[in-house]
Amino acid sequence: MKLLNLNKIIRKYRLGIILTTLLFTCNLSKAQLTDGMTGLLHMVNAEVQKDANVMLGGNFLDKHNLPNDKWWGYNTFNYYISMTFLDRIEVSYICTLVQGKPGNGYHWPEYTYGRFVNQDRHFAGKLQLVKEGEWWEHMPAIAVGGSDPTTGGSSDYLDMNVSGGGFNGFFNRWFVAMTKHFKVKRIGEFGVHATYLYNKRTDYPLNGPAFGVNFRPELHKNLNIIAEYDAKTINVGAIYSLWADHFNFIFELQDGKYVSAGLAYKVNLKGGNRWNSKLFDY
Repeated sequence: MKLLNLNKIIRKYRLGIILTTLLFTCNLSKAQLTDGMTGLLHMVNAEVQKDANVMLGGNFLDKHNLPNDKWWGYNTFNYYISMTFLDRIEVSYICTLVQGKPGNGYHWPEYTYGRFVNQDRHFAGKLQLVKEGEWWEHMPAIAVGGSDPTTGGSSDYLDMNVSGGGFNGFFNRWFVAMTKHFKVKRIGEFGVHATYLYNKRTDYPLNGPAFGVNFRPELHKNLNIIAEYDAKTINVGAIYSLWADHFNFIFELQDGKYVSAGLAYKVNLKGGNRWNSKLFDY
């Protein structure tokens, strides 16, 4: 009888229990998933998704999460599609919503002010040169890549000079990254990540090293707690995976105080969709 009553209570309040659990795990602790690429929060790392994975997602982005105030300066949203192929290459297409805004050099009609009427579009890509443990037991994964690579104007397409804050190249950066994981018995798995970022932006420079760590507890492997320095700010957050990693809930505190959040859905085109608890191929 007590068991029956308990089952009734769980069924009656199951939505609340699920939401409370998600909120609790988030508060304990986002992803490169904010830019449609595998990584930490803002910081890209050397991981890629499984071969033939397609990832679709979207995020709410706090205004501090965006490259400049000239074009944004307000909270917005993005959405993306990403695919991994040949077991080492990850390519993403990302759209970030833009409102009409006076005074930024673009002739917005007055009726567009404060309304989402356009979007910034850019590609991002990553090539994993070395997989973790590939040539040597302690070998880290190594990857190179870039984001918003040639969206400049005129000769900028040739020299990839997107330094201005003009009309394009807002998310431009180049990187080389390393990632290594360590398992601690009965505690969980730690990831250590180091990246060097380079661009010519004057409005959103990310030049220099970035460092991050993540932790997946042994008792709750669906939870990925993250902390990073992205060459600009210190950020903390978490990714919570559900339904065999098909859904990923993302939560971030940029600079420890500005909230961004999102949802990603993953599916494998080869049919390998009953994945185990090991989320990445390292």
